[in-house]
Amino acid sequence: MTTDNKLIVCPNCGAVNRVQAGRETEATCGKCRTRVFEPSPLELIGSTFDRHVNKTEIPILVDFYSPTCGPCLMMGPQFAEAAKTLHPAIRLAKIDTSQEQTVAARYGIRAVPTLILFRDGREIARQPGAMNAAEIAAWARQNL
Repeated sequence: MTTDNKLIVCPNCGAVNRVQAGRETEATCGKCRTRVFEPSPLELIGSTFDRHVNKTEIPILVDFYSPTCGPCLMMGPQFAEAAKTLHPAIRLAKIDTSQEQTVAARYGIRAVPTLILFRDGREIARQPGAMNAAEIAAWARQNL
């Protein structure tokens, strides 16, 4: 039996929601009633990172960054712009490696910014270095 539903983790409360394919942009959380998928990057922390990466059935592109990194600061607005372009095919998220060192170490982050594309809880592509919005979107699409 095939299903046209996707699991999406709520960015507000962390509940896992079953959403009909094609309705991701209008779906609201069954628990807290906020939208489950907005066209802007999520700010993840260690306690929410695994839940989003492992439970959401939409590919997730994560920007591993540091707020003291010049290239990271320059890429931040570009990453936000790419989120609008890639929405709803890919969810974009950010994780501050200076605050979440355990997650950064687990993925062997040696330089920031580094983008990692996840699908079904697994890393499928990685790209170090700053890029503009068009490059981010093209790279993500190419690696799906």
